[in-house]
Amino acid sequence: MTTPIPAAPSRFAALLSRAGLDWFLLALIGVVVLAYLQPGLGSKASPVPWKTITTVGVALVFFFYGLKLSFAKLRAGMRNWRLHTLVQLATFGLFPALALLAHPFFGAEGGEMLWQSIFFLCALPSTVSTSVVMVSIAGGNLPAAIFNASISSLLGIIITPLLTSLVLHTSAGGGQLWGLAVQLLWQVVLPVGAGILLNSRFHAFAERHKAGLRIFDQVTILLIVFTAFCDSFADGVFTSYRPADIFKLGAGMVALYLLVFGIIWALGRALSFPRADQIVAVFCGSKKSLVHGSVMASLLFPASAATGLILLPLMLYHALQIVLASSMAQYLGRQTAEPAVTTV
Repeated sequence: MTTPIPAAPSRFAALLSRAGLDWFLLALIGVVVLAYLQPGLGSKASPVPWKTITTVGVALVFFFYGLKLSFAKLRAGMRNWRLHTLVQLATFGLFPALALLAHPFFGAEGGEMLWQSIFFLCALPSTVSTSVVMVSIAGGNLPAAIFNASISSLLGIIITPLLTSLVLHTSAGGGQLWGLAVQLLWQVVLPVGAGILLNSRFHAFAERHKAGLRIFDQVTILLIVFTAFCDSFADGVFTSYRPADIFKLGAGMVALYLLVFGIIWALGRALSFPRADQIVAVFCGSKKSLVHGSVMASLLFPASAATGLILLPLMLYHALQIVLASSMAQYLGRQTAEPAVTTV
């Protein structure tokens, strides 16, 4: 008559959920540990074509997003100029300003190089795939997220070299940067466009399988994190630094992320943004792109000895932003869903 056996697991799951420790966050920690123990499994040297798998996965994620979008929703998202302005100013204005304010705290030659690597991180554009995935999980304004993340990537091809040139006195060619624009086109813009064109026919399918598509989003994120960490551990990015130094730098990257997240959230509230737009602002405005960063580092800092240090804050920020944003997105997503459950 009563079923006491499942009660304990369900209570335990509820407790984990309240603490933000759902299966996805635990899985994130798990793939990082697996990457540390078996870096060759997901690195570039692996016989498994991880690059192709994650590339196709991201393209499918955006295709499915397109299925949920109509032309009317997309046009409405593009007209939200206040939101777009806040996101782009946070990405290319707030971040570099915070780095400049922190400059006096970095002394000596080693400190100057570390500051340059942090400024380079702050000058990068937002991510595309993870930003939009997090907005989707959190229940935000999806058309506006796709627009802002895509525009940020395109603007970054011009603004990032310009900022680093003005502040760090670097220079770069445009061949590989143009390659980034082409990659953005076929991996993001074209899949979203194809999905939008098929929206009228398959929108009901996307709505019916919303839960399954959400899991697909999360699995794609896990694969991206796993392969990124495998490459980092396999290339020995962290081996030349003491654990205490990496810990302090990681703590600084967490503080930077939370500071920017908090400032953008406060600005969104001050501007009376709807909750869905606030979610877009904080997730699209607080991310930094590892893809753009890794390509631009080789162009802007061609000395191989400097490139490793330049990439270290970016690698830490990239990893930590996914873990922190994933937890926040899950929490905000549950908050967004709760009112709908209670009113039915």
